[in-house]
Amino acid sequence: MGQNHPGSPVIAEQRRKEITGNAPDPDLLASVASLELRARLVIEGILIGMHRSPHQGTSIEFAQHRAYAPGDDLRHLDWKVFARTDKLQLKQYRQETSLELVLLVDVSGSMGYSSSDREATRKFDLAATLAAVLAYLALHQQDQVGLITFGNGVSGQLRLASGRAQWRTIIELLTAGAPLPAEGDDDGRGTDLAPAVDQVIASLRKRSLIVLISDLFDEIETIERSLARVHHRGHDLILMQTLDPAERGFPFSGPAALLGMEGEGRLNINASALRRSYLEGFQAHRSRLLSLAQRFRFDYVELDRGQALGPRLSRLLARRRGSGHRSQR
Repeated sequence: MGQNHPGSPVIAEQRRKEITGNAPDPDLLASVASLELRARLVIEGILIGMHRSPHQGTSIEFAQHRAYAPGDDLRHLDWKVFARTDKLQLKQYRQETSLELVLLVDVSGSMGYSSSDREATRKFDLAATLAAVLAYLALHQQDQVGLITFGNGVSGQLRLASGRAQWRTIIELLTAGAPLPAEGDDDGRGTDLAPAVDQVIASLRKRSLIVLISDLFDEIETIERSLARVHHRGHDLILMQTLDPAERGFPFSGPAALLGMEGEGRLNINASALRRSYLEGFQAHRSRLLSLAQRFRFDYVELDRGQALGPRLSRLLARRRGSGHRSQR
């Protein structure tokens, strides 16, 4: 708690980033143990320049009046204002947002991996930060957000809701839902995406946006079936694959003992001999994920703790706005 004090170096660095308009660097994020503060560091950079734009329409949320101009739709004239002022004024409204966002966050054993001994560098820490940021942004524009955490089945669920309290509840569930340490034999820390997807689909009443945040270390056939069900029901989906830098590059050499984080036990290997086949398998899995995303027209993005999250998320959101994803709701 002491590092959240307004006079601490972390907060001072946060304020400097806000003033300069730069996104916080990965090292700064990795130095922050609090999920709420990590999320806010990213959010501040994304929200710069973002605002809700008024659109004419029939929504119930009034925005402002403006003077009538020839050619304007007379249905939007405010006759009460005309009666008082003898001036023609049109009502303008904010475009109603009715997005339902469901965050699917992987808390299986493999998400507890980190090749660094620094705080907040597990893949789960990255996933939790992403989920908190996306939840805040959606709630900021008055959309509804829900959360499901899953490993070998659903481990936690938060129903769709809006309002400020929902973000804090999401933070609490994510903080409490961290993966267990990789100790002992198989104890349910595996990954099974299908039940979580089934539960999400069953709970949704209309076309919604599902964000799956996971290392996606599951059988590709299971992932394909899950994505197909989401697509068949008409929902939109963003695949966010969270990785550790060591998983991309496999920087190990010589004899090594690998510990399976989902109950597989220990395996003694020659890392140098295994490196080539590992990288080939890793790239093949990644290529199939990308192919599935393209097939179902879902967004797919890779992220790891060595990357600045703010710019990556900003580009993703801008691309989705440009392609009209939100207008299809």
